[in-house]
Parts: sequence; C-alpha cells; structure tokens
Amino acid sequence: MLERADGELVAAMDERLAAMPRPDGDHPAVGAVPPAAVDDAAYEHLASLRAGIRRYLAWAEQRAREQGMTPAQVQLALAIRAYADPAGPTLTELADTLLLRHHSVVGLVDRAEGAGLVRRERDAEYASRVHVVLTAVGERRLAALSGLHLEWLAEHGPQIGDVWRSFGPGMGV
Repeated sequence: MLERADGELVAAMDERLAAMPRPDGDHPAVGAVPPAAVDDAAYEHLASLRAGIRRYLAWAEQRAREQGMTPAQVQLALAIRAYADPAGPTLTELADTLLLRHHSVVGLVDRAEGAGLVRRERDAEYASRVHVVLTAVGERRLAALSGLHLEWLAEHGPQIGDVWRSFGPGMGV
C-alpha cells in the first residue's frame, strides 16, 4: 500500500480528479461558447497548456522505455501501486481508473504479466474475482520512474502550476 505523507491533500486531489469530465461524454455541448467569444489570449493559454502537457508526456514516454516499459505499462503499474486495497485492483477497477474498456485492460495486463511486471491473484473470498498486483520487478521499475517523475515535477511544477492557475472563470470569453 502506498504511504502518503499528506492524506488530506491526496484525498482533495482525488475528489477534484473524480469531478473532472470523463472523455466518454460527460462534458458541455460543443458550441456552448461561441467561437467568436474566445480571445487570442485564451488560444495562447490553451496552446501553452497543451504544449507543456505534451512535453511532459514525451519526456515520460522516453523514461518509461529506458526502464523497459511502455507508457501504458507505467500507467497500469502506477494505478496498481496507488490502489488503496493491498489485494490490488480488479480488472474492472483498472478499466475504470485507466479509462479503458475491460478487454483492453485484459490485453494490457497480459502483456505486463508477460514482461514480469504484474501478476494476477484470485480473490480469497470470491474465486471469480481476480486482482492485479505488481511483482518485485514491477515495483522496482515503477519506483525508479516515480523518483524521476518527482524530480522533474519539482523542477518544472511551478511553471506548470502558473499556466494551470492562469485559467479561471470567464478567462478568454
């Protein structure tokens, strides 16, 4: 189980993330803001945010490959490691967390298991329920990557925070 120094901060972040729109349709209707109402500064802010996210993701993808993992395997490992129940998440819970379909998670877990990063374990109470846990190899690789990510975020986080905070009610409209 992941040790957390500031449980309240993590809980607040989890609540905010859970409240964010999901890509499967929980969003305002297209055209809710007329295109003419978006000013040049808003476009610059959006472009800056997307460029920053993309730079981080490109950096993260390279670090994942250096550890012999795909970016999807890193996301899987992080979702497993951060899961509150020490038994590990089920495939259905992973699908929900990773915003993937169940069969896609099955394939991802199959490949990660083949790479020695995770293993499936039957639930002691319900034999039809399968949990996914990290292996020692998966734990080591994720720990190494997480350390690199935390270093990167310590260095670049303030700039990302500045861009993020520049968005607010009425911004650009």
